[in-house]
Amino acid sequence: MITAFKAHIRQKNLLDVNKTYLLACSGGLDSVVLGELLLESGFSFEVAHVNFQLRGKESEGDEKFVAKWAEQKSLEFHLKRVDAGTFAEDQKISIQMAARKLRYEWFEFLRKARNLAGIILAHHEDDQIETVFLNLLRGTGLDGLQGMAERNGHLIRPLLVFSRDELEEFAQSNNIKWREDSSNQKTDYKRNKLRLEVLPKLYGSTPEAKKNLLTSLTRIKDSTRAFGGLYEQWLEQTVRLEDDTSFLPLSKVMNMPGAVSLIFLWIRSFGFNSDQAESIYQAAKSGEVGKLFSSSTHLLNLDRDELILMPQGPDFKAMEISENEIEIHLPDTSYDLLKLASPATLDTHRSNAMLDLEQLEFPLVIRNWVIGDRFIPLGMKNSKKVSDFLIDLKIPLAQKSKIKVLVSGGKIAWVIGLRIADWAKYDASTRKIIYFKQKVHA
Repeated sequence: MITAFKAHIRQKNLLDVNKTYLLACSGGLDSVVLGELLLESGFSFEVAHVNFQLRGKESEGDEKFVAKWAEQKSLEFHLKRVDAGTFAEDQKISIQMAARKLRYEWFEFLRKARNLAGIILAHHEDDQIETVFLNLLRGTGLDGLQGMAERNGHLIRPLLVFSRDELEEFAQSNNIKWREDSSNQKTDYKRNKLRLEVLPKLYGSTPEAKKNLLTSLTRIKDSTRAFGGLYEQWLEQTVRLEDDTSFLPLSKVMNMPGAVSLIFLWIRSFGFNSDQAESIYQAAKSGEVGKLFSSSTHLLNLDRDELILMPQGPDFKAMEISENEIEIHLPDTSYDLLKLASPATLDTHRSNAMLDLEQLEFPLVIRNWVIGDRFIPLGMKNSKKVSDFLIDLKIPLAQKSKIKVLVSGGKIAWVIGLRIADWAKYDASTRKIIYFKQKVHA
């Protein structure tokens, strides 16, 4: 196996003997064998182990085992102890997700702190098959069916072409010891259930099942790369860029084969997921103009004719206003919210707003305005882009980014401090209003 390992590293140019790496080592078969293979091949690396404190004495035993193994091999050893269970509860995520997040964040911290060339992970061929099946169940699309990459940024997986049986045979032939994780036998985890119950039945259905699966995975990868290249080329030719904002015409994307995949390819690097790509497609199909989608860094606005992708505005989190709210506080000002019978006198000061309460849908939302926003300004019959409205008013660029809108049922009711929407005004038929009255601070 050592010969095949060296040949694979050379062929894929995965590692450099002149650089030092970080090996993630749990103490299990996969990572210990990988460590031995790296040593045999002359690669330089340090060892990192995370004790998640989930299995009591067993976790302590894993920690001692890896520390001793690293010492015997004269390798630099790094240890992190963390309560993954408490972290999972605090973050309201599964223990598996918590452990993954903690592990990878620490590995990346170590890589940077120690100036290491990459993080070496021990995922093997069987892990790859499990990952693809899990992705299939999650509905991740073609990207998920590609499985894990041998190299993804600083993450390196040199064992993806080797099976667990091959690793175990190598370990036994070379008298290599490792630790068994008892939690790997629990079928209440999806991956374990798949590995212990589902895949053995599948492999038992035909002698060539596993081989055919791996062949199919290779073909899917090749096809996805080919399609991905064509899609990326199409996006480069179709997407219009203006500063840091991108525009994708609906007329061109909606009739394309694989429109959802195209949309996802466009937005995934901005923090959006495949489910959001599907939702965006369905919203566009239904004509839900003005609908907003967000990631941690970007917003996507569904305009009449195009999808508009832009960075999140200044740090202001959209706020909801319930029907019982009596005041609101914005970064630059505050408002009293008064519910009144239709008043005889209209407050025409643009800092304030009187809106027909019965026309509004609660909760109301206050957010930053975004490119593509439209509203019907008071006194007009047709909608106007908020961006054009601000240009007409000659609002300075520095002030534009601070402007917010009041939204009701997906429609803009008020460009705050500037103009209400015509549909939200009160008239002779109005029975009750909501009055946004700016507070005067002494």
